[in-house]
Amino acid sequence: MSGAALTPVEEALARLLAAIPGPVDEENVPLAAAFGRTLARDVAARRMQPPFANSAMDGYALRAADAIDATVRLTVVGESAAGRPFSGALKPGQAARIFTGAPLPDGADAVAMQEVVERNGEEIALSAPLAPGEHVRRRGLDFDAGEILLSAGRRLTARDVALAAAADHPFLAVRRKPRVAILSSGDELAAPGAGRGAAQIVASNAFAVAGVVAAAGGEPIDLGFVADDPTALAERLAVARAAEPDVLATIGGASVGDHDLIRAALARAGMTLDFWRIALRPGKPLIHGRLGATSVLGLPGNPTSATVCAVLFLRPLIRALLGDPGAGSDPSEPARLGAPVPAVGERRDYLRARLTAGGDGETLAAPIAEQDSSLVKALARADALLIRERGAPAAAPGEPCRIIRLAPLGA
Repeated sequence: MSGAALTPVEEALARLLAAIPGPVDEENVPLAAAFGRTLARDVAARRMQPPFANSAMDGYALRAADAIDATVRLTVVGESAAGRPFSGALKPGQAARIFTGAPLPDGADAVAMQEVVERNGEEIALSAPLAPGEHVRRRGLDFDAGEILLSAGRRLTARDVALAAAADHPFLAVRRKPRVAILSSGDELAAPGAGRGAAQIVASNAFAVAGVVAAAGGEPIDLGFVADDPTALAERLAVARAAEPDVLATIGGASVGDHDLIRAALARAGMTLDFWRIALRPGKPLIHGRLGATSVLGLPGNPTSATVCAVLFLRPLIRALLGDPGAGSDPSEPARLGAPVPAVGERRDYLRARLTAGGDGETLAAPIAEQDSSLVKALARADALLIRERGAPAAAPGEPCRIIRLAPLGA
């Protein structure tokens, strides 16, 4: 594909997700290891919860028909505690001491809070009548046996894991973590803390991309750096293919300069190119294709461009590989401008922005002053990406806008 036309962001994402053959394989994991994983199958309750009617209060279990007024005296004939139920059945005129969560004795249909009960020896009197079912958690109040509690494609929260435990599941079927190989290219790159030449810079992009991968539920595999040399690129791409990743994310070398060699190297390795050059800023020189069974995403080399493209494209790709039905959904939310913004050209703009709360409770988004895509500090201090559509006119503070919060996406 040559490159006169710029692919719109929505079209690029749709094509990216449509190209994957389907979700990755599933595996069973112990419940203790299920947090953050994505379900491969629906989770149905294996039992009823609660499995028996129980008390919602500390007090006395009794028959509501006996608690008609304060003149009635009931005889306490036993006790029901959590794990130690009352073994008999209550007869008319009888009551049982009961504690929160304890099974309701046979014959009882209500619980009187201890605060409304006066006890004298083995007799009690109530200060007010009770209705049937009062302060009783009925059997199956939470969920029924066989009920679908969690749907396939859902990423498990701590609350979800607790629900699966309550439903009697010691293991869950989840999608394996998609393997994402990350390869950085550029003669100028040096590892943090390593010695470097006068014309070299410390590489940081792979760390940001790996963070986005992990936050999305993938397994990042760092393949290190490779020089801007066709032979070296070919050798490293062969290593990448041998690792059999689900996704190969290259960083750098995707533009049109004499030293931007990634696209040609990928083509020689057998990549089928889908698109190149996107109508967004930062991140125009984004590559997408397939190398056998592997999805290829060639990210730009500037730190902001690489991170923005990872958020917009790599993250939903991983979620789609995990079977998430909402993988391609819009992650943006409404806000209002906290500062003026200029008109936009032919590419959708993603400005790095700080967020504050307005006096009316609305979120205000103000662009950071320096928007150069090479700036790492500005990116780290941003709370969100402020989205400006192609061709949008200049806008004043207070006008509506849309933002993508970075922290929830691992960026």
